[in-house]
Order: sequence, then C-alpha cells, then structure tokens
Amino acid sequence: MDLDPSLTALHRPGGFFVLRTAGAPGRRLPTLAQAYGPGGPDVHGDALAARVRRVADALRTPEPRVAASVAQQGLAARLWSVALGSAALYGAVPDLAPRLLLWDPEGSAPDDLWLTGVRPLPGDAATLAELVLRGHLEPLAGALRARHRLAPGLLRGNAASALAGAARELDRWGRGHGRTDVAARATALARELLAHPLLSGTGTLTGTAFRRRSCCLYYRVPGGGVCGDCCFPRPPRSSPRAPSA
Repeated sequence: MDLDPSLTALHRPGGFFVLRTAGAPGRRLPTLAQAYGPGGPDVHGDALAARVRRVADALRTPEPRVAASVAQQGLAARLWSVALGSAALYGAVPDLAPRLLLWDPEGSAPDDLWLTGVRPLPGDAATLAELVLRGHLEPLAGALRARHRLAPGLLRGNAASALAGAARELDRWGRGHGRTDVAARATALARELLAHPLLSGTGTLTGTAFRRRSCCLYYRVPGGGVCGDCCFPRPPRSSPRAPSA
C-alpha cells in the first residue's frame, strides 16, 4: 500500500503516532542528525542537552542521567510508534533518516517531529530495524552516553520497552476498531524486532505485556514509582549509584 503525503492514518491511534509532514514549525529547528552529533559548548548549542534539561525541569529531578534516560525513552517511543504504526496501517514506512526529521527539543511530550519529505520504504522488520535501531537509537545512545553516565543495558531496555509499548497501543487500537489485521501485524513485527541482536535479551514479551530486565531510573524521579514493565516489583532504595544495567 502507498503512503499518503500527510500520513493521515497515523493520527488514528493517538498522539505518539502522529508525524507532521506539512506546515512550517515556525522557527528553525535542528534535525535529529544534528542532535546526535557532538555537543555544543553550552546547552543552547546542544539540542540533546536542551531536551534533557527540559525533561529534568518537567520531572523536577536534580539528576541529569535520570532525565536523560526518560528523554531517550520518550524519543524512542515516538520513533517506534511512527515506524511500527506506518508498517501496521499502511504496509509501508516512510524514510525516517535523521537528516529528514526536524525535532523540537523544547517541546512538550510526546516529542514534536516533522518529516521533510515522504518516501515510502518496505514495511518489514528488517527495514524498521535499519531505520530506527541503526539510524536513530544507536547514535542517540552514543550521544547520551558521551554526555551522561548511562549503562548500555539501560538504553537498550528503554528502546525495547518503547517498542513494546507502541505495539501494545496498536494492538489495543486495532482490536477496538475492528482492525485485527493492524493488531496482528504490529505484534508480529514487535516480536521479530525484539529478537534483533540490538534488542535480544532485553526482556520478555508475553502476549502484549513486556517485562524488561533493566530499569529506566524513573523511580528516582520525585514522587515516581516503578513502571509497568520494570524489572523491580517495587522501587528499590535510592543510592548514589542506582542499578541501571
């Protein structure tokens, strides 16, 4: 199936799936390729640092690495939602190369993204892995680890959790709107992607429920607790160096 220029089908499952393809953002924004690059001399010249600061302020957390983890998972959720949603709804996915995606690091959640051109690609797991895992989540993880003390296992777990969450929402929407084909395709793609070497071993998918083997550190946010897929049954006692791998 072809992609329509506005990707209108992605509006149906909810805000995490929406990808803007028209209308100027109103101000100059960085591409994600620029955001994944080396950091600037200060937060104003570093889009990724600006996003972490924005998340830290919203969560009221004094720990930059906690904000960095939450920021990474939020962006991963948007990228997976767009890619998996397109594959499940259209049978194709737009080219999501970092240089083609504009990003507003100062925006609210979910992350604001604009695609500068719609070029359809196959909607199979191999293409999704190349676009999202290789194209985005690997360089994003590298950029965050260069700035913050984050374990690789934590970031891989965040990526897997974000994928499982997108599949779960598509399953819920598909079953609720008589689109069991969408639900089935999203779940099948998620299973195949979770077996990818970059995500293998991050957790267990049972039906649409995912249990990860790492912690995203959200429990360290003031008033936060454990997430629904956390490896911890209850918030661990805080310590100067929390478990993160």
